[in-house]
Amino acid sequence: MRIVIGGASGMIGTALQQELRARGDEAIALVRRPARRPEERTWNPGERSLDPAHLAGADAVVNLSGASLSKLPWTRAYREEILNSRVDATATLTSALRTLAEAGDAVPTFVSGSAVGIYGDRPGETLDERSVRGDGFLADVVDRWEREARSAPAATRLALIRTGIVMGDGGAGRVLRRIARLGLAGPIGPGTQHWPWVSLRDEVAAIIHLIDGDREGVVNAVGPEPATAAEIVRAVAGAAHRPYWAPLPAPILAGVLGTGGREMLLSDQRTRPAVLESTGFEFRHHTIEAAIRSELALRA
Repeated sequence: MRIVIGGASGMIGTALQQELRARGDEAIALVRRPARRPEERTWNPGERSLDPAHLAGADAVVNLSGASLSKLPWTRAYREEILNSRVDATATLTSALRTLAEAGDAVPTFVSGSAVGIYGDRPGETLDERSVRGDGFLADVVDRWEREARSAPAATRLALIRTGIVMGDGGAGRVLRRIARLGLAGPIGPGTQHWPWVSLRDEVAAIIHLIDGDREGVVNAVGPEPATAAEIVRAVAGAAHRPYWAPLPAPILAGVLGTGGREMLLSDQRTRPAVLESTGFEFRHHTIEAAIRSELALRA
């Protein structure tokens, strides 16, 4: 198969390219500089510029573009970047897909990145793909992001993959690993809030599962066994052979890290991967402990 990837240089995009090529697929990376390799194509999502010919003949387009959410605090300027980087990249891809459709060309499957942040803070609830959106900045961002993806032409099979915290050597996983290695791991806020997580390997496998299958609509990419913030941070500390003791009270966290700290670290989202499970997806990592041992490569 021929797969075109926006956001190919990030943690998920890099791992996805490797996995696709390992199984014999052609992975085309969209890059924001002049293309230097045969497997690269240039685009400029900030200016919504992409030659539709770069998508012609592809079996699928995967959209992983967006400014990192783990970069805290979110200043007003960075909140704009979080939103615009996602909406602009998605609009660039959907515009190119519409051009293909209008020309009568075959339109590839579109797997567009999204986030469980759309559910907001929902203590006491179990969330799945049928759950309504919640409140907050991230919920607003994801709503705009997904609405842009839904502007793809009707001929497109669209899957919106709502991802949780990805446990891998980057993003939030890297932040947690650094905290643990410094001996500063401990309860974050109450610690009882659920953090929806997924291992990097399962995230990549879920994307490929959607490429290969026929599923459309919203798909939660989260691990099958829910875990609280306390369980996740404690597991990271244990894997690093470091103590779990340094509490970060919610008022201090919210005061220092603002909106990002509240929404990323204090929101409670017990989220289920109902669609993945119903379509026969097989998780490699069923528990947060297994994901951390495999993906974070923590050593004392």
